[in-house]
Amino acid sequence: MSDAATTFSKEFTIGGDLTVNRLGYGAMRITGKGIWGPPKDHNEAIRVLKRAVELGVNFIDTADSYGPYVSEELIAEALYPYPTGLVIATKGGLMRTGPDQWPVNAHPGHLKEALEGSLKRLKVDRIDLYQLHRIDPKVPAEETFEFLKQVQQEGKVKHIGLSEVSVSDIKKAQLYFEVVSVQNMYSVDNRKWEPVLEYCQANNIAFIPWFPLNAGNVEASDKINQIAEKRNATVHQVALSWLLHHADNILLIPGTSSVEHLEENMKAAALELSSGDTYVLDSISPQ
Repeated sequence: MSDAATTFSKEFTIGGDLTVNRLGYGAMRITGKGIWGPPKDHNEAIRVLKRAVELGVNFIDTADSYGPYVSEELIAEALYPYPTGLVIATKGGLMRTGPDQWPVNAHPGHLKEALEGSLKRLKVDRIDLYQLHRIDPKVPAEETFEFLKQVQQEGKVKHIGLSEVSVSDIKKAQLYFEVVSVQNMYSVDNRKWEPVLEYCQANNIAFIPWFPLNAGNVEASDKINQIAEKRNATVHQVALSWLLHHADNILLIPGTSSVEHLEENMKAAALELSSGDTYVLDSISPQ
């Protein structure tokens, strides 16, 4: 295998008109413990958001359930009025009953309340990318999809995405609206959703992996460490870089509550992997 650096596209265009850098920022971790309540260090959370934009982030992912509400409020506090080209994606469909508790509720009545709240907290008239956090097994999917179609027609939402869905879920939603993004758990050592990634890539749909490194996989840790030492990088940088190399429709949203860790993560966009490196990482047995 060659040790020459491989290349990848630095940008992706969501829905045909929102061009963003593929290394973005996920704003879940700027809340309190258990993704509940305010952050331990409010000023650092504000600094993280401002620094992310300074470093070239123009895609920020959040949700009304992060806090709840705290993440969206901090984004507006730190960045409003928003710089030109900044895409803020938010989500609805989960409720919060306490730290680390996430009951699903995708009933149109709840989503209406969630969306109106997000618009108000983010201080915008329209959400660029509104994502359904989960399909609710207690609510007919058609009712949820019909609601999303309606708010898009009303101009409250520009583009619509889904989270934790199968290919069949995407196809069902596409009967109501264009699905421009899918956010599923995915990493170099957790490729359960590979068929979804492949479908998204074939249909120019952004794929946004969450939990990009499963630290419990020993074999994966050994191989990632091997590349990290060779490239003088951290294991997180290697895991993020592999995702950028793996498919050109992947958008990354690593989250952190620390400026230092943010700056470390952002270096992943400049980390060069060779075809030999990617061969080693591709050979990891997914868990």
